[in-house]
Amino acid sequence: MNIGFIGLGIMGRPMALNLLKGGHRVRVWARRPESMQPLLDAGAGAASGPADVALAADLVISMVADAPDVEQVWLAAGGVASAGKTGLVGIDMSTIRPAAARDIARRLQAAGVDFLDAPVSGGEVGAIAGTLSIMVGGGSDAFATAAPAFACMGKNIVHVGDSGAGQVAKAANQIVTGAGVLTVAEALNFAAKSGVDPAKVREALLGGFAYSKILENHGQRMLERNFKPGFKSWMHQKDMNIVMQSAHELGLCLPVAAATTQMFNAMVGSGLGEEDSIAILKLLERLSSAASE
Repeated sequence: MNIGFIGLGIMGRPMALNLLKGGHRVRVWARRPESMQPLLDAGAGAASGPADVALAADLVISMVADAPDVEQVWLAAGGVASAGKTGLVGIDMSTIRPAAARDIARRLQAAGVDFLDAPVSGGEVGAIAGTLSIMVGGGSDAFATAAPAFACMGKNIVHVGDSGAGQVAKAANQIVTGAGVLTVAEALNFAAKSGVDPAKVREALLGGFAYSKILENHGQRMLERNFKPGFKSWMHQKDMNIVMQSAHELGLCLPVAAATTQMFNAMVGSGLGEEDSIAILKLLERLSSAASE
């Protein structure tokens, strides 16, 4: 399959590499030319912009920061829609508001592009391993066309529903993971401040109902103080703000998500935005130290 790929950051670069490894012909474009080089070295073709990506593509994928970036690469002058052939299947794997995904899908449909919203979970580790969870919204025909590409990038691939449904699933995912990271950090900080070895507390919790992948994986990284970003704090803040904005639109009460959002706001405000989201442990330690003074 001829695939165009736009956006080669922490997640996009390994995802595009896995498409190449899967035998697809891939042309790439990124705003920073240096981001393209690892893909070109691996055999991808270089495009000069979003429209050029679309020229010979059966499928175009974007992995960018937020809804304005998605609109820019797909719908602006020189965007994918200006050059894609009729019947082109487009996939955005970014995390954006469900309402924005539905609006972009509607506008692209009018331009002859069959669009899927397909955000992912699994972080940089999952992107490199090709084991991402992919949550898809959009038409069944487009999903069937995209299935071979999804199989190169992920293991748990679910067609959730119509346009926007993938983004609803991702927002729900971010509620669970955001609150999970916060609660694991709270538990380990509580143990340490109580004078008990947090590593032993984590070991005990792993054998009971408190077990979670976050406790297992991120909890270990917290103990190691490995805050190398696989998913930056500012990105989780952005995703939690999507949750809260969607909740406001729906008139929903999401108290745990609201508290978690405030903590990620505080992380970014305190200069931790470029660190991994598990660095929320650092924020809790700072607050705990201030409280004891």
